[in-house]
Amino acid sequence: MDKLKEECGIFGIYGHSEAANLTYLGLYALQHRGQESVGVATSDGGRLNVHKAMGYVADSFDEPTIARLAGMSAVGHVRYSTAGESGLKNAQPIVIDCAHGEIAICHNGNLVNAQELRDQLVADGSIFQTTSDTEVLLHLYAKSKAATPEQALIESVSQARGAFSLVLLTRDHLIAVRDPHGFRPLTLGKLGEAYIVCSETCALDLIDAEWVRDIEPGEVFIVGPDGAKSLHPFPPAPLAHCIFEHVYFSRPDSLVFGKSVNEVRTELGRCLGREQPAPADVVVPVPDSGVCAASGFAEVAGVPMRMGLIRNHYVGRTFIEPHQAIRHFGVRVKLNPVKSILQGQRVVLVDDSIVRGTTSRKIVRMVRAAGASEVHMRISCPPTISPCFYGVDTPQRSELIAATHSLEEIRKFIGADTVGYLSLEGLLSAVGADRPKYCTSCYTGRYPVAFPQNHAAYLQLALKLVE
Repeated sequence: MDKLKEECGIFGIYGHSEAANLTYLGLYALQHRGQESVGVATSDGGRLNVHKAMGYVADSFDEPTIARLAGMSAVGHVRYSTAGESGLKNAQPIVIDCAHGEIAICHNGNLVNAQELRDQLVADGSIFQTTSDTEVLLHLYAKSKAATPEQALIESVSQARGAFSLVLLTRDHLIAVRDPHGFRPLTLGKLGEAYIVCSETCALDLIDAEWVRDIEPGEVFIVGPDGAKSLHPFPPAPLAHCIFEHVYFSRPDSLVFGKSVNEVRTELGRCLGREQPAPADVVVPVPDSGVCAASGFAEVAGVPMRMGLIRNHYVGRTFIEPHQAIRHFGVRVKLNPVKSILQGQRVVLVDDSIVRGTTSRKIVRMVRAAGASEVHMRISCPPTISPCFYGVDTPQRSELIAATHSLEEIRKFIGADTVGYLSLEGLLSAVGADRPKYCTSCYTGRYPVAFPQNHAAYLQLALKLVE
């Protein structure tokens, strides 16, 4: 589907006899954040044990594998590559052994100065085993002359710029780190006496753990044999929570940045309904991410919401296409229209975003072919006009349809009767926050953290940095 790609999901637990199994389950709940690779590392008090694989969580672990991952603490990762190619060598956790001891790292985000740091490290003799930006932090950690692993970690992370929510495991400590801007979510929970750190609260819900609080931007949270402690070693920075977590990335049953994703998305739909009304007989969400917003839109419009598109949840990565051409086959593999709902109706299609526009075009055509008399496309966020450099795999600006086409041109391309986007003001109103608290660079082209100028060609326009 033509969507921005999820980033990564991380999970860590300290002090539980079923650490590996609970990490497996936590990653299962976070599978939506990355489907390329999965990995778990555990500590048995003497050494770190690790298992990594390409593919989905459920396909990569069985009972014998879990049994081999002994220990009372663990970290895990599901990955979609935003820096570094897809492949097992880039799967996380990345584990090294150095003068400070063994350490495993899991990272959600993107270091905008990774190449700069990597070039210097290579010039100084470092040998890299992956193409992931995360490995840079490990080399900085290994080179540190700090007296303790804790100090070495803070020293290494202090050199990074960009988005990073990290969970790390040593022989006897679990450590969580969040960048001072707070780009990516990271939350703290407890299960009995065990501490848990994870990307979203849905991972806590699955294992019946209790949500405690978010790891704060700029915080280093450490738990070990002497208990838990919290440090704030980095200079404060303006908050820049990724607003697209609320629009699309996070699961609707999660709390992210202290807010219910379901409630925010429903309010996005209400705001969209007030700003961009349409003459309609039925409101149809583009599943699954458009469901909450469609509910809010229908509530404001006073029009019933019905599931006029059904999603096939069991589509694998590849399938064998028939030699004979089948109309709308590419999109119909994942979505199929319900003719009894669409036929003869004025339909409002509600989706969370339009990226290239190719999938929206196919869906509109399919809904018309199912008998809809009118099709009005409504999008529960502003037009996406700029790529992300903070942990989201975004097309180049030239591939973003809203960056290169007018609203009327978009309407003609996707074949809808009308197209309407939620305004930036409406988006911020629905989230319930002042603009400086959130990163909205994908909608504004204004970036809170500068990145190397060799990335500027990716934008194909002058950069604007938030003052």
